[in-house]
Amino acid sequence: MSIISSMTVGASGLRAESDAMTATSDNIANVSTYGFKRERAVFEDVLGRSVMGSSALAQAGGGSRISQIQEMWTQGALVTTGNPTDLALSGDGLFIERGTVNGAQGQYYSRNGQFQVDHDGYLVSPEGLRLQGYTADTSGNMSTQLGDLRVDGMTLPATPTTTMTLHANLDARPATPATPAWDPANPSTTSDYSSPTRIVDSLGASHDATIYFHNDGGGNWTWHAMVDGGELTGGTAGVPTEGASGALSFNTDGSLQTSTTTTSSFDFVGAATGQTVAFDFGTPASAGGTGLGGTTQLAQASGVASLSQNGFGGGAVAGMQIEQDGTITGVFGSGDRRALGQIAVARFTSDTGLARTGQNLWSETKGSGQPLVGMAGTGGRGSVVAGSLESSNVDLGTEFVDLIAFQRGFSANSKVITTADEMYQELVQLKR
Repeated sequence: MSIISSMTVGASGLRAESDAMTATSDNIANVSTYGFKRERAVFEDVLGRSVMGSSALAQAGGGSRISQIQEMWTQGALVTTGNPTDLALSGDGLFIERGTVNGAQGQYYSRNGQFQVDHDGYLVSPEGLRLQGYTADTSGNMSTQLGDLRVDGMTLPATPTTTMTLHANLDARPATPATPAWDPANPSTTSDYSSPTRIVDSLGASHDATIYFHNDGGGNWTWHAMVDGGELTGGTAGVPTEGASGALSFNTDGSLQTSTTTTSSFDFVGAATGQTVAFDFGTPASAGGTGLGGTTQLAQASGVASLSQNGFGGGAVAGMQIEQDGTITGVFGSGDRRALGQIAVARFTSDTGLARTGQNLWSETKGSGQPLVGMAGTGGRGSVVAGSLESSNVDLGTEFVDLIAFQRGFSANSKVITTADEMYQELVQLKR
């Protein structure tokens, strides 16, 4: 190898060390950037030419260069912020955002979850890109189509109660003294057990109701759903009024044999008339069930195991909560909760194949493969952590050690150039 070639090799080393220094500088500059992934310079040697001979030792090196700047996709530490719209991913995957970046409209990906609600009610990044996910309809059913997630500025219509589910145990032991015959005018003193609940009318108004149970003996019970008469058309305030009634019968093992509804019609003031509510006490044996999965009659104190109704007051969103699977639950002014949507998470076969676009974003490339989009916590995707952000995975100690190594490498390569220059000068002096 000639002296001039030695100088060229030294110059290649200077360039490589400078490029590596650039990557390290970028890491240090982004140590406080949420969702940033550390870069690593990958060096490779350069083959200059083959000299005389056929062995591997006859290959003359041409110096070094940086083959690529590789991103290290290790998990960054999660920092709690307390802001409910700050999101982090614990595990693999990226948030999906749609909007315009550097004049290009498209779909982008990010680990930075600094989202906020814009004036239209959408979850957006600080740059205004909209977070993508699956929206829910007015009944809380999730769409399968990816789209912008809207979490505020909307009003859902009221949903009247049509189904009441109550699973309880009714004490099989006879009351002492015996409970008087059922009297709708005195429900509290003529029933063996009662459970408070609520019914939502067609306007979204919630009405307190009580279901009274009376033991008729022989495993037979009657039940009566009553509300204050002042809340019903033609009723009298302060007078309990029956809106629904029925009967239950139990087998000798305490299982529910039959469940029937005699009447069910509520005429709440100002709301739709004749509101029918189906009361579900569990699947009885006569309908093919075991009779033990819902309401039972066992020799133990009466008590409710579960109680629910499908009515919903509607109204505007007053707050929200985001679960680990990305489900966004809206809290409405009425106190009701309903799913508004679910955050989508994308993962790639090769994260290192993604292209950086700036603004804490990446875009899909041929090297990354197509995005595998789905729900958080499924298919290898990480879970969503609300009220937290993922820190940069840059370790300053490692970066400073690399700085020292690159500086030493740069200095050593500069010595190669100055030494080759001195040799060249000696060569020139031979003529004298």
